[in-house]
Amino acid sequence: AFIGSLSIALVLVLFNRLALIPRSSLLFYPFLLIIFLGLPRLIFRVLNEHSFNFLLTDQAHPKRVLILGAGTSGDMLVRDMLRIRGNEYMPLAFLDDNSRLHGGNVQGVPVLGNFDQLVETIETMQIDLIIIAMPSASDEQMRRVVDLCKGCELPVMTLPKLDQLVNRQVNFGALHDIAIDDLLGRAKIKLDWNIISLGLHKKVVMISGGGGSIGSELCQQVAGLNPTALIIFERCEYNLYKIELQLREEFPDLVLYAHLGDIVDSVAIRHILAKYKPEVIFHAAAYKHVPMLQSQAREAVRNNILGTQALVEAAVEYACKTFVMVSTDKAVNPTNIMGATKRAAEILCQTMNENSNTSFITVRFGNVLGSAGSVVPLFKQQIAKGGPVTVTHPEINRYFMTIPEACQLILQASAMGQGGEIFVLDMGKPIKISYLAEQMVRLSGKIPEQDIKIIYTGLRPGEKLHEELFYTDEKLAATNHPKILLAAHRHNDIEIVMTNLRQLTEDCNDYNQQNIIKGVKQIVPELQI
Repeated sequence: AFIGSLSIALVLVLFNRLALIPRSSLLFYPFLLIIFLGLPRLIFRVLNEHSFNFLLTDQAHPKRVLILGAGTSGDMLVRDMLRIRGNEYMPLAFLDDNSRLHGGNVQGVPVLGNFDQLVETIETMQIDLIIIAMPSASDEQMRRVVDLCKGCELPVMTLPKLDQLVNRQVNFGALHDIAIDDLLGRAKIKLDWNIISLGLHKKVVMISGGGGSIGSELCQQVAGLNPTALIIFERCEYNLYKIELQLREEFPDLVLYAHLGDIVDSVAIRHILAKYKPEVIFHAAAYKHVPMLQSQAREAVRNNILGTQALVEAAVEYACKTFVMVSTDKAVNPTNIMGATKRAAEILCQTMNENSNTSFITVRFGNVLGSAGSVVPLFKQQIAKGGPVTVTHPEINRYFMTIPEACQLILQASAMGQGGEIFVLDMGKPIKISYLAEQMVRLSGKIPEQDIKIIYTGLRPGEKLHEELFYTDEKLAATNHPKILLAAHRHNDIEIVMTNLRQLTEDCNDYNQQNIIKGVKQIVPELQI
């Protein structure tokens, strides 16, 4: 306004020496300009953001909110609440363990103290809602905060992990109720997306079992890396329909081929590889339900071993460059058929790596939260029915990882591998299933044993108390990624392996369960059945 006024004054001086123009008007003009240009904008912003929102709603009593975490995310969240939802929610205070923030203000909201003052603050300020604004918190930090919130009997909401926020934008719409993933899988993973992208960008990629929990997430992440084409091979019609619909909606420019079929069908496998010539194959198709497969060894062997063999041999024949085998911790010292079949598939991949031009890479990890057949969906159903929640043993524990985290590490391992490696994902500390059950009951707003009973049913056939991620003779070595370890593996003779597989095929064709189990033990002598 002042620069404009000065420019006008200079022009008028040069034009007519300010003849017939009152000098006072040049003094008042910039102030009037500021008022008439700025005041309407100021009034609109004040009305829109927070100060007079109570005039625009019938809600006389907005919810009183306490926010845990006074960092950047807390600042952005409060700003969004005041601007958009000041008529519904009133942020009253922050708590944060960073002592440097104590006594300060964030968007006019005071930072009162650390998390240990939670109960006192709730009682003093009559809080209605607790919001955890810590998207980059570790799983230990989240557990501590949620444990503090448990006794407050107030609704608790949180932000998703930082890498799951859309464009890293923090706003009220991103909040959700506390989920078990927030307690067990919040450690942020740093990936080298440049290396991953180089391995998959402009490549033809095939994913077997692409409609399953791991397979569908792999499809999503690979699709975002701009492959030349993505081929999905899936035996479940509905799962294939879902993932195809989702990918075509989210990635309209993706060249996508969705094929219905069984990996045991070598004719279908060879037809697809001959037609599309995939350069990278992610093999995620497998049966994985331990107790069910324990009494159905033939189906486990056909799918997990012979199906893998069909895909492996086709990959070698049609010059696939990289084959990534998705394995499990149950393949280590297996006490069940499922684990033994996955170990046999690992051995097959290692053997073929030594005898072909295809690079075979194995990635081994533990349980995945929310995957099909995992305990989390089962516990949710049991809690919804009012219980009881069934746990096999009070001491049983498992390694857990979220589906996106597991798939990201699979992609990272595939980019790092040269061929023949067994990569073991660092799963952190194992979690007791009883703890998992208790937390899920509490997150549902109930009290364990009081509102919902937890009963112990005993170990199921083939189930172990504690899973392992590697054999004792597989000396683990560090890699360039802190979450990925390299397990040394023993050499296997290809003639012996192929002879055993031919015998397994005959036993499956004869439906001879006893011989099938003996045949699996020939390949995996450590099987304890």
